[in-house]
Amino acid sequence: MESRAQVIKSNKDKKVSISVIPGHFATSHSHVNYYIDMTSVKCNQVVAAEAAKVLAQKYVTSKQVDTIVCMDNCEMIGGFMAMELAANGVGAINKNTGISVVNPEYNINGQMVFRDNIQSLIWNKNIVLLVASATTGKTINRCIECIQYYGGNIVGISAIFSASRKSRDGYEIDSIFEDSDLPEYSTYDFKSCPNCKAQRKIDAIVNSNGYTKL
Repeated sequence: MESRAQVIKSNKDKKVSISVIPGHFATSHSHVNYYIDMTSVKCNQVVAAEAAKVLAQKYVTSKQVDTIVCMDNCEMIGGFMAMELAANGVGAINKNTGISVVNPEYNINGQMVFRDNIQSLIWNKNIVLLVASATTGKTINRCIECIQYYGGNIVGISAIFSASRKSRDGYEIDSIFEDSDLPEYSTYDFKSCPNCKAQRKIDAIVNSNGYTKL
């Protein structure tokens, strides 16, 4: 499977790249025809810092940010984003502020929650939601509901990769990579997946942590 991998560099910053593998993959919500490997962006300090610079640009001079809520193991990028936003740049409205970086948990019912000691970092705070990928939008929608439940004010959604420009609730999604960067990228409900209809086997089960071959 790895032999099919292609490296794609971001049009916004050539130092940031992802690997994509064409095939038949299953997520918890859908079937996709590409596995997008973001390991270096999320785990490599140098690449994560570059990715954070790209994502922070949207907010540096336009949005007051108090907290970055990270999903999909994006905490390192979130930390670097906080540093970029709080830097003493020209017109930077968050300079010298202490921006919090947090991530929610899941309770025994699978509901997204924030612990009591974290809730004060959400309530009445300006929140940027940071996710690895936005494909079907289901994860983002759950995050929005959770943040709003705890009284947070969402000022932006950022992603490494997004297949759409807006969430269901109308929030703009700013991303480093878009579906146009991946030729013929598609996501399907399993009932309408053309690979399933053609009886092509699933290459791997994928989630925000990586993939498991079948």
